[in-house]
Amino acid sequence: MSKIDLKKELRSYAAKSGVFEVVDVPPLRYLMIDGHGDPNTAEYADAVSTIFAVAYKLKFVSKREADRDYVVMPLEALWWADDMASFTTDRDKAQWEWTALNLVPDWITDAHLDAALAGASKSGAPAVARVRLETYDEGRCAQTLHVGSFDDEGPVLDELHHRFIPAEGLMMTGRHHEIYLSDFRRTDPSKLRTILRQPVADDR
Repeated sequence: MSKIDLKKELRSYAAKSGVFEVVDVPPLRYLMIDGHGDPNTAEYADAVSTIFAVAYKLKFVSKREADRDYVVMPLEALWWADDMASFTTDRDKAQWEWTALNLVPDWITDAHLDAALAGASKSGAPAVARVRLETYDEGRCAQTLHVGSFDDEGPVLDELHHRFIPAEGLMMTGRHHEIYLSDFRRTDPSKLRTILRQPVADDR
């Protein structure tokens, strides 16, 4: 049985530090959990642990029932707030809204998800009742790779939002998206690799 790695198949999962670019992201299927507030809280930790518990159960369900294997994708999250300056200047995390994400292959069905949820629930995953499977159509996006602490993202986001995007004749739409290529539980903050993505549209 071959194993598919979606990171290697989707161009939108490749980015370079210091390089800003526009990419077209196709509609993709994600496990999702919504939440509010500072990510350094139990609510966010419960969401992350549950997303991965379900993701790994889903991988094994896929192998057993669909005879198809794949690499579990990294954690991702959408972030937004009433005042988007809370991301680039004052970094007031208590004001943030978020959706934790994990990308899954397009052959995953609702029946596969139900089986994975049942398995994760038996294993004690704390936020199983909040998990959903949904297609997210992000479309055209501007993105770059940030290397370093999450708290050092502000200047990079400021350049992305206020220099690169306007210079390309674009405007921001949708929600700020982060893809965590490193496991932040095991990686030194200075070495974290995070794709910073912002949906955009023509500024007309």
